[in-house]
Amino acid sequence: MRYFETKKARIEIIPIIDIMLFLLVFFAMMTLRMIPTSGHVSKLPSSSTATRIPAPKLLVEVHEDGSMFVDGTAQSPAELSALVKGRDPAKLAVTIAGGDHVNLQQLMHAIDAVRLGGATQIGLAAKASAAP
Repeated sequence: MRYFETKKARIEIIPIIDIMLFLLVFFAMMTLRMIPTSGHVSKLPSSSTATRIPAPKLLVEVHEDGSMFVDGTAQSPAELSALVKGRDPAKLAVTIAGGDHVNLQQLMHAIDAVRLGGATQIGLAAKASAAP
């Protein structure tokens, strides 16, 4: 009659700990990943505190008419995106420089073109002015 004896149920704790740890890591990584993708992360430099930084790997100049130039050659937004994709976008530092009369919408077109290429390190150039 040994076959009919009921065994006491037991809960295995090690697989539960593994699953809970996996869920904790998964949600922590998703939370950290969602913060930078919530919009354009732009720290616009104040002209009175502008500092000198190392030379960028790619400098995009935006002119008053909205045209974009890279290394002295005019680029359309699609060409700029293709240029960024051609390099390693994860390690590419892009600086966007605009003149005095370039409006924000023209700068956003340049930022969008660079981001469509996959670059994430984007900076805006500014001139240092005399402190007030």
